[in-house]
Amino acid sequence: MSNIFGFITAFLVSICLIFLLKSFAHKIDLVDRPDSRKHHEGEIPLIGGLAIFMAFVAGLAVSGIFTQAQSIGLMVAGLVLVFTGLFDDYRTLSFRVKLIPQIAAALIMIHIGGVYLADLGRLSFDGSYFSLGDLAVPFTVFAAVGVINAINMSDGIDGLSGSLTLVALLGLAAVSFVYAHELELTTLILLASCVVGFLVFNVSLPKRPKALIFLGDAGSMFLGFVLAWFLISLSQGENRAMSPVAALWFLALPLYDTVGVMLRRILKRQSPFLADREHFHHILLRGGYTVFQTHLIITSLALSFMAVGLFSTFYQFNDLLMFGIFLGLFGLYFAGMMHAWKVMKFLRRNHNVVRFESMLRGLGERESLSNSEEEVSDGQIVSFSESKDKLKRQDTESKIQSK
Repeated sequence: MSNIFGFITAFLVSICLIFLLKSFAHKIDLVDRPDSRKHHEGEIPLIGGLAIFMAFVAGLAVSGIFTQAQSIGLMVAGLVLVFTGLFDDYRTLSFRVKLIPQIAAALIMIHIGGVYLADLGRLSFDGSYFSLGDLAVPFTVFAAVGVINAINMSDGIDGLSGSLTLVALLGLAAVSFVYAHELELTTLILLASCVVGFLVFNVSLPKRPKALIFLGDAGSMFLGFVLAWFLISLSQGENRAMSPVAALWFLALPLYDTVGVMLRRILKRQSPFLADREHFHHILLRGGYTVFQTHLIITSLALSFMAVGLFSTFYQFNDLLMFGIFLGLFGLYFAGMMHAWKVMKFLRRNHNVVRFESMLRGLGERESLSNSEEEVSDGQIVSFSESKDKLKRQDTESKIQSK
């Protein structure tokens, strides 16, 4: 009962804090303004992360697990990242500066929480565990910092990083429930409750095309760190609930996008940490999809990857096989993103064709689009071949503009 009350508390506190902090954020200028990379309208408060963190602490206290050693380590490291993120939201910090508290948080996780990667699962050819030995600590720091930045870099459109985090949290909660990891289950659902409260104000909807608040770096770094913590803790030790390879699938899309973007920047002889508009969500937006549609597509893909992680965990799929499939899918993703213009052209063409088909269906057409001509209304004739010519002209105009 205390756990249920804690979940409700976390959800309600996150909503109340957002209401309280919104006006305060404008007073202290803790807002995000549009620029060359950010195309939102107006000044949006950057208080989502602070509200989530404070609501999470309240939920832990009500649930009676705040004094657990693991929870203390989680809160101390989380506090470091939230304060760093708030300062970055208020006065932009360089990546190198932000890297220091991220590494510090990872070390707190290792030395206070006792959470680290001792092995990478059964990746040896003889089926034994691939032990990291002396590389356990540096590899854990590398992995934690990587997940933190994967969530941070996915925070490009309304609701996206929150939804990707929620998908991963619910997947990990399902694993914790099946394998009776009660402390992890309670903590994960508490954080999920906070994220749901945040998404009420952050998701872009057809009738509300503008987010009311943003997550900010404080939130994206904190959420990324918590995910790293539980992806590692649930995949290590004698009582592990899943393998490290299965853990990758719960966060596959953010990892694919982050690694893919950084590799493309390196191939262009640019800094891998240079901000740009070449993420997967940017490709979909340029392909003609709305923010809401883009959010829905990416979240659906994330759910599919999470389902693979669940199946591989529950049915004990071979680690080496699943890791090979994971890398193979990344190769396909990276190849597609290396030809981003062709991807955008394909998406734009198909998006326009779908809209054309919807228009015809809305006018009550029954005939197939394979016919050369379609009757629209009042004797007006629209040729499907003319529609395709129009799409070709649009592609040509887009190429000219890009040049």
